Amino acid sequence: MPVRSFREIKHDYRFTDEDEQRLAGLKTVMDDHADMVMSTLSLWIMGTKGAAQFFTDETRQKHVFEAQRRWFLELFSGVYDNSFYEKLIKIGRVHVKFNVDAHYMNRAMNIVKNSCIDVLQRTEEVKEEYTNKIISLGKLLDISLDVITTAYIDEELKTYSPAYKVKSALIAFAERFSQSMNLVLVLALIGLTIGVVWLFVIDVGKLINGDLERGIIGALGSLLLLWVIIELMNTEISHLKGGKFHISVFIGVALVTTIRETMIATLKHEKAEMIYYLVAAILVIGVVYWLVVRTEDRTR
Repeated sequence: MPVRSFREIKHDYRFTDEDEQRLAGLKTVMDDHADMVMSTLSLWIMGTKGAAQFFTDETRQKHVFEAQRRWFLELFSGVYDNSFYEKLIKIGRVHVKFNVDAHYMNRAMNIVKNSCIDVLQRTEEVKEEYTNKIISLGKLLDISLDVITTAYIDEELKTYSPAYKVKSALIAFAERFSQSMNLVLVLALIGLTIGVVWLFVIDVGKLINGDLERGIIGALGSLLLLWVIIELMNTEISHLKGGKFHISVFIGVALVTTIRETMIATLKHEKAEMIYYLVAAILVIGVVYWLVVRTEDRTR
């Protein structure tokens, strides 16, 4: 099966920032009614022969019901990143491990949704806002069920298909390797940030010692580099959280670096040809940067 990122899944369901804000706004009221919703769910579980057979052990029953409560409260945290995604995948895998039929998960989601709608009906909401909150909740529950069901299918394929098991192992290794490289990238960016800060301190030192021209231009160039590296850090953090990768940031690095080189070359009174080449490079990179930013804005 094709591997989908959580960002892609949310996009397919048109799960927007507005949906996240609406759900976060429901946190207080749902915290207050969590016992009622979980009680409705547990009564159905214990009253259904096929579902109740998994809870003959009282310790397991207590553990599962507490896990269900934590999952329910996280629905209204307002944070739906890769960590949330991985927890949903884990839920699916655990259910497969204990041979729980996917039908029970579908029914449980339906019960949670109906119970939440019942809670919302008791609140004094404008009809339009009430409807929007139900739609947002429905999207998140559908996304949750989608991810959990996909995890069901993946685990079953691993069990019955040796080839798929090898493929899954390779994908898992590649994902862990990618995460390790992301960590290396973040650490490298932190190191570069410290280096640029030190460079800025040196430039300020020149300024204090009376070399105004070199100090001002050098400090300005260092600040430009620091700004770009901070943007790179923010882009990488957003990417780790499941956000979209922005190529424009890297083109911005090239643009700022070229601008800094032009400033230094001008200060050193380099040959006119060199200055012309650098200015031409700035124009070309600037146009490319503008085109890429426009493209990224259209795809948001």
